[in-house]
Amino acid sequence: MSRPVEAVLVAAACVVAALGVATVRFASGSWLDAQVFATLAAFGVAFGGLHLAVLRWAPGADQLLLPLTGFLAAIGFAEVFRIDPELANIQRWSLLVAAAAGAVVLRLLRREGLGALRRYRYLFLAGAVLLLLLPLLPESWPIHGATVNGSRLWVRARIPGLSRALSFQPGELAKVFLVVFLASYLADRAPAMAVTDRRLGPLRLPEPRHLAPVVVAAGAAFLVLVYQRDLGASLVIFALFVTMLYAATGRAIYLGLGAGLTVVGGVVGYVAFAHVRRRVAGWLWPFADYFDTGYQVAQGLFALGSGSLTGAGLGLGRPDLIPAATTDYIYAAIGEELGLAGTVAVLTAFALWVAVGFGIALRSKDRFRKFFATGLTTLVGLQSAVIVAGVLRLFPVTGVTLPFLSYGGSSLLASMIAVVLLARVSHEERP
Repeated sequence: MSRPVEAVLVAAACVVAALGVATVRFASGSWLDAQVFATLAAFGVAFGGLHLAVLRWAPGADQLLLPLTGFLAAIGFAEVFRIDPELANIQRWSLLVAAAAGAVVLRLLRREGLGALRRYRYLFLAGAVLLLLLPLLPESWPIHGATVNGSRLWVRARIPGLSRALSFQPGELAKVFLVVFLASYLADRAPAMAVTDRRLGPLRLPEPRHLAPVVVAAGAAFLVLVYQRDLGASLVIFALFVTMLYAATGRAIYLGLGAGLTVVGGVVGYVAFAHVRRRVAGWLWPFADYFDTGYQVAQGLFALGSGSLTGAGLGLGRPDLIPAATTDYIYAAIGEELGLAGTVAVLTAFALWVAVGFGIALRSKDRFRKFFATGLTTLVGLQSAVIVAGVLRLFPVTGVTLPFLSYGGSSLLASMIAVVLLARVSHEERP
């Protein structure tokens, strides 16, 4: 695919976002208004600017990344606008900020490339831990942590003159920082970890000196997140560690140990935290306590069922009845208004995005870039799989956002940075 074709596909994604808003306006009895043109302008500036940034500072980047990202963001924005236009206005600004941050990252890497990230891996590890600790700040401070739905993972800042505090979820960016550290560390240690081991009965385990920093980093992140009671993010980060260890060494023991520890962690979380028990009860018996623990799960199932094959149409369903429809349950909202066709299109776009990311990793000859692309792709793929499984009642709801689609500036910022970093990997590893 050529760059002009990529530009056409990016423009098409921008048009999809504007058409989605226009469809919602028509469904409510209105005509084309400023919201439609503001959406087209915001998407055009954001993705058009990113396209130009890639042409300038990563011209060898894979040409499917931006169009797929634009399509997912367009579908998500249209649904957010349909549910809450005020949140959609904030999401437009978040998109512009995320795109600007992505362009800045590409510019900063234009000379030294990703090698600059590799040299400062321990700074990125320290930054990740600091970001994970921020929600623990006392609520009496101007910048403080906040507890939402039983999890303390938000940071809020009181700004004079604003009616509402600015909110940020630092854990989203911390995940990207952790990928930088893991990729860099494993690039240096993977050969030794793959061949040097110790026996523990029938098991062959890596040398502790090779594995210790990774275990300490994973343990610190996990303990902080458990203290915040954000077990969904804990699951994603732990699975990220296990997957990257397996990718670096090819040893299946990591997958087995990871699965076992996940079960143990799930049981401990169920026993220790009441909100985890509520989520499990809502998952297993959504209609036993319909108006309390099972309400969100049941409404999501009703939405998916009423959507049928093609859905009620944008603006014609009732996704507003679903709790957290713009965040945790946006996939169910899409299922109600766009039907099975819309949800399959979203899943297909995510599958293609993940395939592109792993394709970049497989083509990379440098170990650091290979592991870096693997980590970034795994991060987006895991989050997508976990939240979709929760909506489809294959897994308890975890509260993890759906990348590119869910409302939230923090998630959009981290996801967009992951996109441009993947683009830079593919540029540096082009044939």
